[in-house]
Amino acid sequence: MTPPSPAARRASLALLLACAGTFLSFLDATVTNLAVPPIADDFDVSLTTVSWVATAYVIPFAALLAPAGPLADAVGRARLFLVGVAGFTVSSLLIALAPNLPVLLGARAVQGLAAALLVPASLALVLAEIPAERRRAAIGLWSAAGALAAAAGPALGGLLVEVLDWRALFCLNLPVGAWVLIAGRKLPAGESRTGKGPDLVGGALLALGIGSAVYGLTQGPDHGWSSVHVLAAAGVTVLCGAATVLRALRHPRPALRLDLFRNRTFAVASGVSAAYGASLFATMLLGVLFMTDAWGYSTLEAGLAMSPAALATAVVGVGRLGLALTPRTMVAAGSAVIAASTAALALLIDTEPRFWTLWLPAGVVMGAGVGLATVGISSAAALSAPPQHFAAATGMVMAARQVGGGLGIAATAVIIAEVSGTGAEPYAVVYWSATGVSLAAAVAGLALRVTAPSVPPAPPVSPPPSVSASPSVSASPPQPDPSQPVPSPEQTPAATRVLEGDQR
Repeated sequence: MTPPSPAARRASLALLLACAGTFLSFLDATVTNLAVPPIADDFDVSLTTVSWVATAYVIPFAALLAPAGPLADAVGRARLFLVGVAGFTVSSLLIALAPNLPVLLGARAVQGLAAALLVPASLALVLAEIPAERRRAAIGLWSAAGALAAAAGPALGGLLVEVLDWRALFCLNLPVGAWVLIAGRKLPAGESRTGKGPDLVGGALLALGIGSAVYGLTQGPDHGWSSVHVLAAAGVTVLCGAATVLRALRHPRPALRLDLFRNRTFAVASGVSAAYGASLFATMLLGVLFMTDAWGYSTLEAGLAMSPAALATAVVGVGRLGLALTPRTMVAAGSAVIAASTAALALLIDTEPRFWTLWLPAGVVMGAGVGLATVGISSAAALSAPPQHFAAATGMVMAARQVGGGLGIAATAVIIAEVSGTGAEPYAVVYWSATGVSLAAAVAGLALRVTAPSVPPAPPVSPPPSVSASPSVSASPPQPDPSQPVPSPEQTPAATRVLEGDQR
């Protein structure tokens, strides 16, 4: 058996570490939702106050995704990835040991910041290590890791809280983070712009603007959309957004890469990502709320009921469809499948539990659509950017998804609170809203135009006509040594087969 080349081993390691880091960051974005009640009991605070356990993570995560991309492209993808993993691991330990709520909230904010650093750097690191013709397969694995984490969060969170304690949610990160840091020492330094980083002032303005937008969206349902909190957040968002755009037009290394939007594919992918995030985050939250409130499921039962959708997401994300279909087809088809499943739930849900005949099939179909859309959006955005801007493109598209998700969650809370009716009616309205947003994403996805990178042609067997072949030099390609066994696909390591385009 011929061992893989050093380049293949390095690419396999980068892909494995990137998937692990991304899984942890997206898992912690959703897994703690089910820990909010026990944290409130433990620290003797209200549910409204302890809801900041989720918000303290989401705001810095969404706010710093976009500026973290250019920073990774400037200082080195591997370097920033490992810094993010280290910060994420240390902050997880602080949360697990937090003696009071202020310490916990501060550590959660650091955790969100660290996640924003590692996520765009992780994909850019993978894309820089893998040949162009194999990047779509790698993006599929990376996207599936993030989507699986977001979808599996409720199930895993419910199980750990029910069996152990809410602190176990954060202890889970420690061994994985430690392993990534140890194994990550073998990663290459990555590209660097000789220390010339992006516009730090512009990055701060962009982060503040996005953070204010997410804050306003998450606080609107509680404080009212005309409250001082929400209006002030909207004002800060507008001012910071305008200032960021002005600096981006003038600075040689802007934090917001407006030039990427000149590519129609990237611009469409960003818009679709926002719509997709709004639909995905709304339906994830709604599923748990509906089963616990209308069907009387326990938190653990509701979390486990979300698992089939998570499994379908992972299967589709790592399957052959990522190589057989274009990003345009994946986004349009995936969004249409999500729309079909949410429409079925809107039409058929009622207060009578119907897990086997309704929820399970609809969840599996929706999970398949999520897998398709996630890989398609990530592929379209990353492959439309030049290699030196991989991290910037990834960060901006994922920031759009987070902002869209904040809008979807806020809209869900408003609809459930404001829609009159009993039983399943408010939930049906949310599902209809998600259907409309998903259909819009499907139509917009048809505008994507991404072609798979071409593979360079093989060299000619015979020399060109203008060159006379020497009798002492054979014009035939080198033949394999018959004394050396040729490994079969089954004998080749799985990670290497994926990187070489074989997903058996």
